[in-house]
Amino acid sequence: MALQPVSVSRPATIHDIAALCGVAPSTVSRALSTPDRVNVRTRERIQAAAVELNYTPNSQAKALSSGKTGAVGVLVPDITNPFYFDLIRGTQLQLKAAGYTQLLVDTEESDEVEASAIQQLRKSADGLIVGASRLTDEALLAASAAMPLVAINRDVPDVPAVIIDTPAATGQALDHLISLGHTKVAYVSGPVSSQSNARRWDALSLAGGERGIEVVKLGPFAPKTQSGAAAADTAVHSGATACIVFNDLIAIGMLQRLRERGVRVPEDMSIVGCDDIFGADFCNPPLTTMSFPIEQAGRVAVTMLLAQLDPLRSGGTRSRSVMPTHLTVRGSTAAAPSA
Repeated sequence: MALQPVSVSRPATIHDIAALCGVAPSTVSRALSTPDRVNVRTRERIQAAAVELNYTPNSQAKALSSGKTGAVGVLVPDITNPFYFDLIRGTQLQLKAAGYTQLLVDTEESDEVEASAIQQLRKSADGLIVGASRLTDEALLAASAAMPLVAINRDVPDVPAVIIDTPAATGQALDHLISLGHTKVAYVSGPVSSQSNARRWDALSLAGGERGIEVVKLGPFAPKTQSGAAAADTAVHSGATACIVFNDLIAIGMLQRLRERGVRVPEDMSIVGCDDIFGADFCNPPLTTMSFPIEQAGRVAVTMLLAQLDPLRSGGTRSRSVMPTHLTVRGSTAAAPSA
């Protein structure tokens, strides 16, 4: 049967292809989505018509028929925090290579915003990557049970996760300060909702006890540069000669405030940050900090999620991956001041 000419000034639909081929729209739909269900001659005619009309499948219609959207939601607590830049880049590149679109959501350090975003993304994404979730363990477990999900830097039983080994780096930071003669170290803590914050404090207090070093906890403080002034003031009055800080943003704010107060870093007080964000080595002085392969963490999380979405193709799934960490020593730490 000869193809009948059809004039199409708008994007072509399966109805246009059906009219061109003289078949039912349902036949066109089967030929394009499940070609094995249509005989070879009809299928080839429909495929030729689709090319002639420059037909592009409607993604929403495809999602309705296949149950797949081709998109993955990536949630982070604060999109302005440079720590998440490399994570977002890692997920973006890995998802793009796999043919997925990244849907980026800033959850504003809020468990309510995060929960609402996850609920909405259940309709528009095939899976989720959740960075440093602020949800309770129970809520994160429920979200993981409802759709494919991988958490980054959040360790909850039965939730697939990429864990950054910050306790190991915290121990390295403490040993570094001990080697410089510091005997009282303050931990400048971050948000109470951050599991990473709790894990670092637990590791630090345990290591301090094992090494006979006094460790005190200050805060909590919001994980922003603006919090550094209050953190610095608190640290000065704590009697500690060194601080291990929840993240680089607070640490950078502390450097600024300590300089204003005439407290010399590192001569009077040593500061260790966490995350090794862009700019940490540009500070005055350059910031000693804990470094993580955060872009790699994003890539690994995507690989783990894709294994959930297509286990046969991936060859199996992993439920947990631990990323190594290390201490990067720069100019913000030095020998403890003489008594």
